[in-house]
Amino acid sequence: MAGRRSRAVTISDVAALAGVSIATASKAINGKDNVRAETRRRVLAAAEELAFQPNALAQGLLSGQTRTVGLLTSDSVGRFGIPVLLGAEDAFGAGEMAVMLCDARGDAIREQHYVRTLLGRRVDGLIVVGESTNTRPSISRNLPIPVVYAYGASEDPGDVSFVPDDVAGAGLAVRHLLAMGRRRIAHITGPIDYKAAQDRAEGLRLALAGAGLSQAGETLSGAWSQRWGRHAAEMLLMADPEVDAVFCGSDQIAAGFVEAARERGRRVPDDIAVVGYDNWEVLSTETRPALTTVDMNLETLGRTAAQHLFAAIDGRATPGVHRLPCRLVIRDSSASRGPA
Repeated sequence: MAGRRSRAVTISDVAALAGVSIATASKAINGKDNVRAETRRRVLAAAEELAFQPNALAQGLLSGQTRTVGLLTSDSVGRFGIPVLLGAEDAFGAGEMAVMLCDARGDAIREQHYVRTLLGRRVDGLIVVGESTNTRPSISRNLPIPVVYAYGASEDPGDVSFVPDDVAGAGLAVRHLLAMGRRRIAHITGPIDYKAAQDRAEGLRLALAGAGLSQAGETLSGAWSQRWGRHAAEMLLMADPEVDAVFCGSDQIAAGFVEAARERGRRVPDDIAVVGYDNWEVLSTETRPALTTVDMNLETLGRTAAQHLFAAIDGRATPGVHRLPCRLVIRDSSASRGPA
């Protein structure tokens, strides 16, 4: 028996065991219609007995596909791009697709070079991962393969794009603070020219309006950094000491805010509740107290984008911008108000 399995099983072996021609065995294994049901069962039984594994390259040549896809990112830091890529790679692995990863580093010329390289490798499709949720120029026009955009949407509504629903995500955060009895809710966020900052501010406004409340003070916008969070905390707590909750546009800002609030003698969450955004666990779980935060489910977003790329490769594209739900991760920084 060991001698029999010393070489890879071929389609010829399957055909011989099933008593059919090689062409018939190939048709049966590849699901072609013009094979009798009994013959197909015999061929598949022979393939199972021999543990036959179809050659992916040969199948690709028959179908006109290489079973290879490209992942093109500009997020050289990887904070948001890597979870998206991991989710996409999970889906591609389940579909037995080879993946080619290219990092354009935010350079349009480098991006075009990689697109040409991937086309030269005859990839079946392409996922473009944004470095932020800002819309980006489309590269789909005149490409012979389908393209799906993840995290940052294409500016062309005819393209297929998947982004986190930051408006709804901010709503989750604010409604949680309201449920904890907080009523004077302030907002500190990143640069206002980022779509993420705009969407999160809009989600805050809508959730407060739904409760018949208005925001405490003006939105404070700065860098996506702990340093800005500390500076903004000093500004906010001097201007409005009655604030009892802060919704921060990122975990970095929230971590800085908590640090500065503690230095000013404000207890979190007893005096002031804090909610962040991103669920960056290196910060959200290590801040004291641990941060309640909004998770954008980026691996799920990447996996969904990959699944829709499969559909597009099969001619079933789903154009438009698809907003996927976020989730609230509740930790200690937003508990209900304790005793005075």
